[in-house]
Amino acid sequence: MHSLMRGETPTFEYIDAHTAGEPTRVVIAGATELAMLTPKALVERLSNADDWIRASLIDEPRGHQAMVGAMLCQPANADCAAGVVFFNNTGYLGMCGHGAIGVAVVLGYLGKLVPGYHQLDTPVGTVGVNLIDSHQVEIKNVPSYRYRNDVTVRVDGIGEVTGDVAWGGNWFFLTQSCLLPLTTDNLAPLTDLSIRIQDALAQQGVTGANGAMIDHVEFFAPTETEDADCRNFVLCPGGAYDRSPCGTGTSAKLACLAAEGMLAPGEIWVQESIIGSRFVGTYELGTDGMILPTIRGSAYVCSEGRAVYQSDDPFACGLFHPGRPAGTAQ
Repeated sequence: MHSLMRGETPTFEYIDAHTAGEPTRVVIAGATELAMLTPKALVERLSNADDWIRASLIDEPRGHQAMVGAMLCQPANADCAAGVVFFNNTGYLGMCGHGAIGVAVVLGYLGKLVPGYHQLDTPVGTVGVNLIDSHQVEIKNVPSYRYRNDVTVRVDGIGEVTGDVAWGGNWFFLTQSCLLPLTTDNLAPLTDLSIRIQDALAQQGVTGANGAMIDHVEFFAPTETEDADCRNFVLCPGGAYDRSPCGTGTSAKLACLAAEGMLAPGEIWVQESIIGSRFVGTYELGTDGMILPTIRGSAYVCSEGRAVYQSDDPFACGLFHPGRPAGTAQ
């Protein structure tokens, strides 16, 4: 159950943006107490006591499977313009590349960020954001690296699939072992195949560092467009595909390319999504075999909203969440 005071009526205001087609719902008001927490403390609080907030804002009937939320909070690092926690239909994300771009554009839209370089504090570290104009943003992501290469798993109904495990702010299994063309006509079978691979990774004990679950699967294939280097399909946690090229996924891809000696520091990589939208990526060398990725993309504000919670609404906190908003029966 929620931990807000009984009798209190929650009100959350938000601005919706999309980055290369992928939505971000940025909570800008209504979570006064929570907004005073730092990102790591906020994730712990939401996870353990107030998860109904995530579900109510992201899940149906207010949201949908592909929606990603971002709650602004106090940064642990005083040099950051804001702290932020990202979440989706199943839980909380360490970082979100498209979401960071969306947050920067929303803060610019609100007049809280001016064009130039700023920093956001996330649960997995500080992310730089360069607000180029009202739509374009470059993010300097957390250090990224390839953890394992040429990992083969046996996938039910498919056979052996080989790919790399890499960190780009989230854990990814990246593979070109896909017989299906990466087109929107194949969204359903690509999703099914990705879920099977994700299940196989878990069942066969393939993880990220320190046993971390690999919660993103990423397919790659050549693109038919001349001004892009590669096309991808990314399955996000919760079973939704990423409409954007995925910022953390592009970072993980850059890390794999760097590890293979296929992309030099400063060299441009244009990543195309399953719907044809683009991110532009480069990297600098970091320490201990890591890279420091920079991802450029564009976001657009598309709506403003206010969540309304009626005491007799059985689905006020989402279709399948057991929690209820403040002021209702406990």
